[in-house]
Amino acid sequence: MVNKKVLIVTYYWPPAGGPGVQRWLKFVKYLPEFGIEPIVYCPSNPNYPIVDESLVSELPAKVRIIKHPISEPYRFAKLLSKKSSKTISSGVIPENNKQSIVEKLMLFIRGNFFIPDARKNWVKPSVRFLSDYIEKNNIETIITTGPPHSLHLIGLKLNQALNIKWVADFRDPWTTIGYHKALKLLSFAKKRHIKLEHQVLNSANQIVVTSNHTKNEFSSKTSQSIAVITNGYDSHSVVAKEKDPKFSLSHIGSLLSDRNPIILWETLSELIEENKEFALQFQLNLVGVVSDVIINSIKKSGLEKYLNLVGYISHNEAIAYQKKSQLLLLIEIDSEETKAIIPGKLFEYMISETPILAIGPKDSDVEQIVKTTNTGSYFTYVEKQLLKAQILSNFEDYKTNALKTNGIGLQKYSRRSLSQSLSKLLLDL
Repeated sequence: MVNKKVLIVTYYWPPAGGPGVQRWLKFVKYLPEFGIEPIVYCPSNPNYPIVDESLVSELPAKVRIIKHPISEPYRFAKLLSKKSSKTISSGVIPENNKQSIVEKLMLFIRGNFFIPDARKNWVKPSVRFLSDYIEKNNIETIITTGPPHSLHLIGLKLNQALNIKWVADFRDPWTTIGYHKALKLLSFAKKRHIKLEHQVLNSANQIVVTSNHTKNEFSSKTSQSIAVITNGYDSHSVVAKEKDPKFSLSHIGSLLSDRNPIILWETLSELIEENKEFALQFQLNLVGVVSDVIINSIKKSGLEKYLNLVGYISHNEAIAYQKKSQLLLLIEIDSEETKAIIPGKLFEYMISETPILAIGPKDSDVEQIVKTTNTGSYFTYVEKQLLKAQILSNFEDYKTNALKTNGIGLQKYSRRSLSQSLSKLLLDL
């Protein structure tokens, strides 16, 4: 079989940590099985807010990786405040009334001087470099994946200059993504984002999104072909020695300021007050980057002594936590915009055989997946009594060692199956 060469333009690549790197690391792993030769283009000197060296070992041995330098403002922002720079670049944006003058200034500059994002300065040098590379190496198709959405501008310009086939992959929406509201965008900046989004959506030969809600949103903005290819799970050899002896509720991944489930903290506080056995057995694990707003809310609810603040750990360690926990927390902001967000960790949660306790907006993509796969329970922010009853029911199952799930229809979310779906799109272009 003659493989079709596809150039993948991505910012996040090992040793970058976090969910942004997983999607294309796994596609690159499996695409060669289906007639696609992936070639990865990424920065040679990125400013990754999270690093996970363990992911380097997952790189396919034969994959071709090309790199080019990037100039990022976060390097200079560190001169103002190293802590604020790292915090904001990792996505943890403090509440407006708790932002320092430096943080407010950095967010204003980021929002209005770096459109669409802080990696915009990589566009022109990348287009120059890749134009030559594409012609010399007979590349037939390029894929850009965002955020950062500035990478789609690389695809836009290469598509215009070389008339090459171009796939724009959106891991998150663009102008409707939640954090835009925190960037203090002026009118001209908002209009600029809308214009760039329109150009990308109406120029790409194929658009790929991770959720049905995003597909519905984009369908009102373009007539181009849109395919939903979600994130997924991969096979791994991580084994948890045994379940936690305590009734552990674990959230794996970043827990940002706006994603603060007051309803959950209040519910847990009530259960501790009302049920002495629950109080003796309960433990709350937060694994990953957690904002001070979240920690303060937990303390305010009297949960501090039950809190195990783990911090960021490697991907394999995170999988082990999923397997040994008694319940897995999945939290999303209660808003119309977040109905489209499907955290990558959901799919690994689903195969951990650990029940999921999810809280988010009504009729979200996550709600549909959790319910149809029989992998847990889902609640909105107004269903406090139902949430309380579910946690208590889970606790009773925990006491009899019966707390586990039996997922159904999970195979279609495997990284290999998803890669096969992607390969069909690419071969048909």
